[in-house]
Amino acid sequence: MDTAFPVAAHSLAAELIAVLVAVDGGSPRVLTLQDGRALPSGPFELGHRSLQSGLRAWVEEQTHHPLGYLEQLYTFADRDRTNAAGGPRVISISYLGLTREIPASGDHDPGWRNWYRYLPWEDHRAGPPGLIEHALAPRLAEWAELAPGPIAQERQQRAAITFGLNGRTWNEELVLQRYELLYEASLVAEAAAKTPVPGQAMLLDHRRILATAIARLRAKIKYRPIVFELMPPSFTLLRLQRAVEAIAGRLVHKQNFRRLIEQQELVEETGETTQDTGGRPAKLFRFRREIMAERAVAGTKLPLIRA
Repeated sequence: MDTAFPVAAHSLAAELIAVLVAVDGGSPRVLTLQDGRALPSGPFELGHRSLQSGLRAWVEEQTHHPLGYLEQLYTFADRDRTNAAGGPRVISISYLGLTREIPASGDHDPGWRNWYRYLPWEDHRAGPPGLIEHALAPRLAEWAELAPGPIAQERQQRAAITFGLNGRTWNEELVLQRYELLYEASLVAEAAAKTPVPGQAMLLDHRRILATAIARLRAKIKYRPIVFELMPPSFTLLRLQRAVEAIAGRLVHKQNFRRLIEQQELVEETGETTQDTGGRPAKLFRFRREIMAERAVAGTKLPLIRA
């Protein structure tokens, strides 16, 4: 992927960029290019009928992967977001897409990556990662202490709120705030950190765009049933639960989760079972898409387990 645009210096260019998400075996995955360093993207051209059609064309050309559910995410237009000195100012219009992971045909590698390799502090399914206590918290404390009194206190408070330090509750939706705090503290490679904290870097601000998408998805699955866009036509309730947990980076209460799914009439039995669970045959369910027309759906309301 060439991130340069063939336009005159000091002009404006529009880029379309996709965060395409799938869940595979309890692993939240994002589609990448350039050995995992970039998200699929390309310039918005005059020949594109619309922003979405342009994005679909670029993603399918670069990854051979069709797009399913798609919604506009955010527009990134900071003046210093590209590395091209004297080049065009690039505005990136980002989209969040949800799909089932499909193996590529032939020798084409679609580049699916677990998104926690980029933001490893976000996965709390097994409890708070030791990375936060042993690597992030001490370095954020050092960064805070470098500032004068009032600013140091403000930095300490921000770190505590965003990373759940000093007895604060972890908020799974503050994904972007956490990444931006690490960037401001020059602790990530994209901020030219001499010794960056763990987490694979990406080109330009693609990791920031990924963090924005994760935050949007974590918030949205709590009030809209879009998690079903990641599921196959039939699935077990355990697989559905694992998908929700993978996205949220938190465990859910099994009985409460199933009770809420049933109360909201989001699924129905297919009449079939599967033995892929390794234990007793498990019932297969399907998403009741017609419910969207029947009534407004409140969402899954994630009964998250709080530490």
